[in-house]
Amino acid sequence: MRADRLLTIVLLLQARGRMSGREMAKRLEVSARTLHRDMDALSAAGVPVFALRGSRGGWQLDEDWRTQVPGLDEAELRALLMAQPRVLGDAALASAAERALGKLMAALPASMRDRAASIRKRLHVDTMAWRGTTDDLSMLPIVQDAVAHDRKVSLHYSRAGGAAVERTVDPLGLVAKGSTWYLVAAIDQSIRTYRVSRIERAKLLDQTSERPAGFDLEEYWQRSTQEFKDGWPRFEVTLRVHPETLKWMMKWRAVSLLQPEKPDPEGWETLRIQFEEEEQACFVVLGMGSRAEVIAPEQLRERVAEEIRTVSRRMG
Repeated sequence: MRADRLLTIVLLLQARGRMSGREMAKRLEVSARTLHRDMDALSAAGVPVFALRGSRGGWQLDEDWRTQVPGLDEAELRALLMAQPRVLGDAALASAAERALGKLMAALPASMRDRAASIRKRLHVDTMAWRGTTDDLSMLPIVQDAVAHDRKVSLHYSRAGGAAVERTVDPLGLVAKGSTWYLVAAIDQSIRTYRVSRIERAKLLDQTSERPAGFDLEEYWQRSTQEFKDGWPRFEVTLRVHPETLKWMMKWRAVSLLQPEKPDPEGWETLRIQFEEEEQACFVVLGMGSRAEVIAPEQLRERVAEEIRTVSRRMG
């Protein structure tokens, strides 16, 4: 495994030019001490790697030194081909990725090329949702261009509530969460996230964008995601449910199963669930019919009972 890690270090430095020790240790999932031992091993093996001091320092290879990239093994090839171009979701980007993949396929040895073609025939990615909808990613190539070339971009953006705003931002990176793309950008000394499908118009500007010192896209996204989750409203409910209902609820991602307890003599389970609000909890419980009973809170129990009485009167 260490040989693989040393090769990864060399390839990272060739691709990045320079990386801080902290960034590289995090990427390799090793300690700073292990990284220093790896660098000593590379230096002893004749690889011209050296450290630069200061705030802009880090590890770097001699600019004139390069190594040949070894051929892909089957596991690496399979992983690469699993990321089919159409996963990008935009026709122009998918076409460019398809051309790049074609060049890679052509450069492979004949045996690997046949294996790659076989793998591709056995994988299909359909980005269209079941109800025939998918994100509008027509602005993604422009946004990607702005990110890649450190250029400011002007956005006509439709907020979640429907109101449209004009924004000129400094693009910092793109994040794909599932099949949804987000632009992370700086504006007015703060960092914000924009859903690409809500960008109605985008214009690349001639101005160079400004990037906050030390900005880490992955670190920002993880922190932002956690803050978003922490901000969700929560309405905790205790239910007694039929075993079949429990199986269904375990698959439903809109609720979170917290602490399942032992089933009662009838096989029913008592569990606590977090909904976003009382309205959602009432709607779900009513949909379960006779297969669920509200234990707590009392306000939800009373509301469900009143809804049942109202329906009963309407049905005669």
